[in-house]
Amino acid sequence: MSDFHEVRFPLDVSLQGRGGPERRTEIVTLGSNRESRNARWAHSRRRYEAGYGVKTLAQLAQVIAFFEERRGRLYGFRWRDRADFASCTPGATPAPSDQIIGTGDGARASFQLAKTYGGAFSAYVRPIAKPVGGSVRVAVNGVEKAGSAFSASATTGVVSFAPGHIPTAGASVTAGFLFDVPVRFDMDFLEIDLEAFEAGAIPRIPILEIMG
Repeated sequence: MSDFHEVRFPLDVSLQGRGGPERRTEIVTLGSNRESRNARWAHSRRRYEAGYGVKTLAQLAQVIAFFEERRGRLYGFRWRDRADFASCTPGATPAPSDQIIGTGDGARASFQLAKTYGGAFSAYVRPIAKPVGGSVRVAVNGVEKAGSAFSASATTGVVSFAPGHIPTAGASVTAGFLFDVPVRFDMDFLEIDLEAFEAGAIPRIPILEIMG
């Protein structure tokens, strides 16, 4: 997308930030006092506050430069979510069997990376659009594929199999990867009070996930 810069927000700042997924649920209380609940969004949307990670004047200057280059809310960028940035459990190394991304039919060559949350009741499948380049590992029916058998787009998260390597009908396609969250600044005014900052005040730097 032309309004997105494939660059990551300063890592030493984002790893100290706060935030997480947000849902939008409509709740109606019926005459019987029972509730009717409806999900307004198909996918969660993540919000972060980067201000908690700015501890030094050098970091502050780095964020200001990053904000100016993105023109405030105009251009999106990558964000590393310290709590959720891999296909595997925290502390583990991504494996090609981590996440199911599709089933072959003998003709389909492209599969979207995804991460599944839960599974006992109503699993949520989250599309992954910004994998870390070079981190994607892929397997078909449990057998890892060499890099020459597929390509993985770092800008869309689409895995494409090369001719002669297309998964056969019924074959399980899985993947392991690291990923970033596509986000943008959620303000056009970066207010900085140096006296307050040097006294320990946290600048407000809201970050919002960009949805499809």
